[in-house]
Amino acid sequence: MHYDYAIVGAGFAGSVLAERLTSQSEKTVLLIDKRSHIGGNAFDCLNEDGILIHQYGPHIFHTNSPDVFDYLSQFTDWRPYEHKVLASVDGQLLPIPINLDTVNKLYGFNFTSEELADYFKTVGEPVDDIRTSEDVVVSQVGRDLYEKFFRGYTRKQWGVDPSELDKMVTSRIPTRTNQDDRYFTDEFQFMPLHGYTKMFEKMVDHPNIHQMLSTDFNQVKDQLSFDELIYTGPVDEYFDFCYGKLPYRSLRFDHQTLDVSDYQPVSVVNYPNDHDYTRITEYKKLTGQEHPKTSLTFEYPQAEGDPYYPIPMPENAALYRQYKQLADEQTNVHFVGRLGTYRYYNMDQVVAQALTLYKKLIGADSLQEAAK
Repeated sequence: MHYDYAIVGAGFAGSVLAERLTSQSEKTVLLIDKRSHIGGNAFDCLNEDGILIHQYGPHIFHTNSPDVFDYLSQFTDWRPYEHKVLASVDGQLLPIPINLDTVNKLYGFNFTSEELADYFKTVGEPVDDIRTSEDVVVSQVGRDLYEKFFRGYTRKQWGVDPSELDKMVTSRIPTRTNQDDRYFTDEFQFMPLHGYTKMFEKMVDHPNIHQMLSTDFNQVKDQLSFDELIYTGPVDEYFDFCYGKLPYRSLRFDHQTLDVSDYQPVSVVNYPNDHDYTRITEYKKLTGQEHPKTSLTFEYPQAEGDPYYPIPMPENAALYRQYKQLADEQTNVHFVGRLGTYRYYNMDQVVAQALTLYKKLIGADSLQEAAK
């Protein structure tokens, strides 16, 4: 069969574009994925005990974009959820991002917000040119809080010292002088009521979408017939690694079910210093599911495995620019998503990027128009 579009990757970017191109533009789409399921890394499922877990680690939806939220609301109802994270530091579980309670509990202070702001000014180390993730943190909160909360976690997560990483990594994490312990402050903070997979299933439920799962595009591409290609896989893989491999960090997940109803006070606890894993997730606190048992995931960053996080270092950005030049020279091939554009995106940003590409493909005037 001949298709208008072949889309490689059935995660957010691929699924959004498949839905738009078929439901709004009456195109035919072949949706291909190496994995045996749709949803990409946001895939969730019931484990053998009937607990809804995120197979590839916790995915928390948050956005400030009404267009993105309204678009996804066509495919799911929502459960209000404000994400809160604690960090295990010096034998205590303390709020992260760092806030007033973090500092007061860690050091035994009784600061007000104004006093904490003054304290940060005294311990912060001035940095004239903030370029690295270390610069961001030490300039704001000083060396001791950097060592306790950030350095060890970042070295585990990325495999390099924060002094070698682009400032964007730690710039994403604010420092607060009040007691706000929400990890995100976006206007829309929800979880899909019945899970991400149910949302994806509704998104790609269209007679013009044909799915090929458990399929490596590289092994079948010569047998396929299509007009245009949307590629959400690793951009270096598409070009046969002709300039070398783009570095990624991968993850190993240790899923465990315990015969207790409750394990930790919040859904995610970070371990910056004392263990090989970076964090423990307890899914019932994300999903709101009631169950006599509880399911946890211990997350171990590693160098090899499925690509999860592009590593933001100057030499990697330079290598990507070479691949981007090749990508820009392609006709009827569109690169999108975290792997296709070698950039760390939140889920809502990937949705917005996919809608923006759809807007370009159909000549829509606005993102709002493309999302309707």
